Amino acid sequence: MKIIVAGTGFVGLTHAAVCSEYGHEVYAYDVDKKRIAAYRSGKREQIEQYVNEPGLAAIIAENLNRYLFFCHESEIENIIEGTDAIFMCTATPPNPNGSSNLTYYKNAANFLSKVLAKRKDTRRVVLVNKSTVPIGTARMLEGILQEHGVPNAGVASNPEFLPEGDAVEKSRRPDRVVVGADTEDDYRIIRRIYSQFVNHVRIAYVETTPETAEAIKYVANTLLLTYVSFWNGVGARLGEAFPNVRMEDLKRGVTADNRISKWGSYVSNGAGGSCFGKDIQSLIYQFKSNNQRTSLLEAVYEINEYQKSYLVDRAIHEAGVKFNQKTVALLGLSFKKQTNDMRDSSSLKVVEALLARGVKEIRAYDPLALDEAKHFFNPENNYLFEKITYFESAKEALQGTDMVFISTDWEEFRGLSRTIEQAVQPPYLVMDGRRMIPDFEELVERGYGYIAVGSPYLAPKAVAEPVKEAVAK
Repeated sequence: MKIIVAGTGFVGLTHAAVCSEYGHEVYAYDVDKKRIAAYRSGKREQIEQYVNEPGLAAIIAENLNRYLFFCHESEIENIIEGTDAIFMCTATPPNPNGSSNLTYYKNAANFLSKVLAKRKDTRRVVLVNKSTVPIGTARMLEGILQEHGVPNAGVASNPEFLPEGDAVEKSRRPDRVVVGADTEDDYRIIRRIYSQFVNHVRIAYVETTPETAEAIKYVANTLLLTYVSFWNGVGARLGEAFPNVRMEDLKRGVTADNRISKWGSYVSNGAGGSCFGKDIQSLIYQFKSNNQRTSLLEAVYEINEYQKSYLVDRAIHEAGVKFNQKTVALLGLSFKKQTNDMRDSSSLKVVEALLARGVKEIRAYDPLALDEAKHFFNPENNYLFEKITYFESAKEALQGTDMVFISTDWEEFRGLSRTIEQAVQPPYLVMDGRRMIPDFEELVERGYGYIAVGSPYLAPKAVAEPVKEAVAK
């Protein structure tokens, strides 16, 4: 099949690459010429400046200029003939009121409609919404096509379910493929594109209406965030409020019931990324626009936002910490391991909370996201970001600090207790947003204070009373 992918961010680039891997002729385009030039190079370091996803650069290099081609928007008119499907993979960021910003989407839809209206080959072409878009967007796209007089064109919804850090594997072996369309002709085209998944014994291939497909994505992401918020808002609070409640035993005992999901049963300093927060805000806005109650969704969102930086408040109230003029190590900047994506990352809220409390310096480290961090924390946008310095290892970032905040679940942080002991001496406070240090009791015995999501504050055993003043120093 001949496929065009509009937009080459995380979703578009992954979808284009994996489709080319299955032998489709794929043209991925973008309005960003520098981005396209990087992809055309086939070089991993240039590709990963834009999308850093395990295994993705290798697929691009293998299929580049064979099955996979990258082009600028201005070149689409020359390759539109013979196209079977166009996947809409543009960004849909949130507006301040929570609604989805469809500016990029509408620009692409209008541009493609103008090009399609001029084509000579009038075979059936289906425009497929891959990005997460509000319920009813497929109908809006249908109206745009009709407005421009595009002949023999259909619309469909085929939402992505790609977890960052595992997107290639999930594209190759998805849990489900959801296709919402109106006509058998459109279903038939998409079945050919996904022929390896149709009637698969382990993959659910669901054909439904465009509106239902759009809703499936919102319900799925909102339910996942609800799991996370439940365990943070109930499980973690139990471990923090009641002595001798063991968090790991609690979740093992609860999730032993097959009816209860093990996914999301961890506790942390909140979920981030490009989907969860944006999608639940959009769903809240859509419900309110239709006069529906949103109390559950608003509670889920509020719990997750509160979780991102509340360890800073706990350090103040439970450990007596005074952050003013202190130096803090921040380990982990991306919203989760195996990605450099910082969109809606908990680290953004942590930095905001630390700077608001007058820290002298934040010494930051992340295995992949340092370049992204310099973009997010640009001193030209806020002079306080000058207080952030960046280091190439956790040990370097720890040196000379008064305390550390672990914000991302990188595996290298699981053995951090030894590095902490080598880099800094007590009195010292460890704020563990991801429960990454299994031997925390040994740290406490050696004089380090420890405060983690899901556990009460553990005062340093080797520090003389009063504990609060000692930790504060």
